[in-house]
Amino acid sequence: MNILDSFANTKVLVIGDVMLDRYWWGNVSRISPEAPVPVVKMDNMTLAAGGAANVAANVYGLGATPVLVGIIGDDTEGELFPDVLSKVGVSHEHLITIAGRPTTVKTRIIAHSQQMARIDQETDANLSANDEESVWSRIEPHIKESHAIVISDYAKGFLSDLLLRRIIDLANNSGVSVLVDPKGKDYTKYCAASLLTPNRREAADACGLEENTQQMVDIAGNRLLTDLDLDSVLITQGEDGMTLFRKSGEPFHLNTLAREVYDVTGAGDTVIASLAVAIGSGADLETAAKIANTAAGLVVEQVGTTAITVTELRKAISDNS
Repeated sequence: MNILDSFANTKVLVIGDVMLDRYWWGNVSRISPEAPVPVVKMDNMTLAAGGAANVAANVYGLGATPVLVGIIGDDTEGELFPDVLSKVGVSHEHLITIAGRPTTVKTRIIAHSQQMARIDQETDANLSANDEESVWSRIEPHIKESHAIVISDYAKGFLSDLLLRRIIDLANNSGVSVLVDPKGKDYTKYCAASLLTPNRREAADACGLEENTQQMVDIAGNRLLTDLDLDSVLITQGEDGMTLFRKSGEPFHLNTLAREVYDVTGAGDTVIASLAVAIGSGADLETAAKIANTAAGLVVEQVGTTAITVTELRKAISDNS
């Protein structure tokens, strides 16, 4: 795919909820005498970029240039971010520190390649009007000069309806595609975006459908496309692959390419990063979806949030063809 050669000239603006993914690795050899729970003997601890930061890491891994805008707290975890981001090729220049607000941290306890538990440190409190203006002042200059924009929404109080509206409107006026990884049940805040990437359950919730409803994916995909005035919707379905819906043309389904699924953590981040880089590089929607599907197949075969590289992607595309 020659489109991969264009990735190096592509700039992607990533806006959203950044997270610190902390992993405690160990093994289990006994059950606690205090409660019927396994005792994990910790061997080591690792840190990784999560949420919107993982999207940016994937953009960099694919050879494109990410610009990450998000918020962190004035705490110990927030101080770790610059080093964590530098290791994955992402600048912390546009991260905004909010006094008194905790940095979002997901701590996962892993034993024998299996996640035993997760501990979350976070808040979903809305930003003040002043903090939101500071955020907008960081975002606005980059919209027109980006080839694609990713909105990575994890519902942590950062992406308000007003901020989303300003981003989408200016991007549309500038001819820049906006791809959204959505959260919540009310998707009206994403109206007129270019592409939405909900998973199966999220799409069902947003449309008020039961997840096991017959033809749920088709119903939800077409409803979201029409009701939100979107250019396209990509509904991911885990082991059942993903389906692309467009204003013109029939739905386009892709079967999963994963050989073994070890960990779905960060898979959605990889999908939207791959889509954004491909679309920003000039790929059509079907080609971009194929690239994203290949990338997703790679990332779920690994444990933890892992950014794939353009070299791995190129080899996987070659192998699958």
